[in-house]
Amino acid sequence: MNDSETNQTNSELVNQVEALRRQIFILMLALVVISSTLATYLWYQSHVMSKSVDGIKPQAMQVIQAYKQVNTSLNQASLSNFVSQITAYAIAHPEFRPVLQKYGWNPPPPAAPKK
Repeated sequence: MNDSETNQTNSELVNQVEALRRQIFILMLALVVISSTLATYLWYQSHVMSKSVDGIKPQAMQVIQAYKQVNTSLNQASLSNFVSQITAYAIAHPEFRPVLQKYGWNPPPPAAPKK
């Protein structure tokens, strides 16, 4: 190898390194632009959603208050009355038993007919 070939190889390597540096710079600049665009979009969405939540909050509070009133008005006697009625219905109507079993409730089997 002579001196001119070595100089040409070195200049090609220098050109390639400079091209890689430019490409990395452009990619980093694109990353900053895309990241800032995404951050701005997410901030905007957050702002819009907070306004939406503020508009719905009074209606949601009414629903929550109604639920709390119904929940506090339930007592153990009415719940046990409901359970006994559902159990009696399941005994009288065996086709209803799979519905109760689906939700983890196994009512007692129907009584055997007397002979």
